[in-house]
Amino acid sequence: MSYHQTGSGGPEDAVCQYDGSRLWFRGPRRVLDLPYMACVGGEETHGRFVEYPFAAILEERLGQRCVNFGSLFCGVDALCGDEGLVSLLNGAELCILQTPNVLGQSNHFYRVHPRRNDRVLAPTDNLVDLYPEIDFTDVHFVRHLMARLRGFRDARFEVVAEELRRNWAKRISSFLRRLQVPVFLMHLRVQHQMVGEHQVEEAGVSVTDQMLEALRPYCVGSADVNACVSGQSDELEDLLFGTLQQPLAEHMIGPATHRSIANMLIGSVRNLN
Repeated sequence: MSYHQTGSGGPEDAVCQYDGSRLWFRGPRRVLDLPYMACVGGEETHGRFVEYPFAAILEERLGQRCVNFGSLFCGVDALCGDEGLVSLLNGAELCILQTPNVLGQSNHFYRVHPRRNDRVLAPTDNLVDLYPEIDFTDVHFVRHLMARLRGFRDARFEVVAEELRRNWAKRISSFLRRLQVPVFLMHLRVQHQMVGEHQVEEAGVSVTDQMLEALRPYCVGSADVNACVSGQSDELEDLLFGTLQQPLAEHMIGPATHRSIANMLIGSVRNLN
């Protein structure tokens, strides 16, 4: 068993590990020898800076143990590359899977860190050949990389985007086929900035409806959920974060959003029974 604190040291920052997995999950560590439902995903499922993420609310409202396997910086590579996580999920009675973002995956054009999927390890020769005018030495994060590529505003970006979409659908479909537990798919469309009076998704390559449709045959149910980050709502003051963490907190969803997600999931889970 491993356990430590990160960030401000509040309850939202407690993380733990489970035997067989290299990922750090939302703490405290739970006993898994009793029946449980599993929630797996990235920073939204983890509930960074939130005292009661939607997994905890589900447990209270449903009266059923719900283990939070949310892991910070978890993208496609962390989700699909950890055999211990597959075992943990297959031990559950039901798995609620938050779809990972499209950028956090190694692919034809770049490689990411195996657990911190927001970090670019290196571009491949294919990307260097596609964008010979870019010096990639100072690019360390996938969103920074995408911003650099999009800045040229030409057809090359769609070549990269199509590779990411194709690879995402292939790998997540393969991951779902490895799960023996019923899976409820939750796609959280998080809005990060304002354009006029409308919320728009953060710059990058988004999961499309066609990509989600390809996954639904492997799931017992699915739902799309719209949310916005605390920096674009009135929830920032309800988060728990340290003095220097406000820039991060502004990009997290708040407790009211977690309650809304839980309310949606409660009805869906009950309908499965």
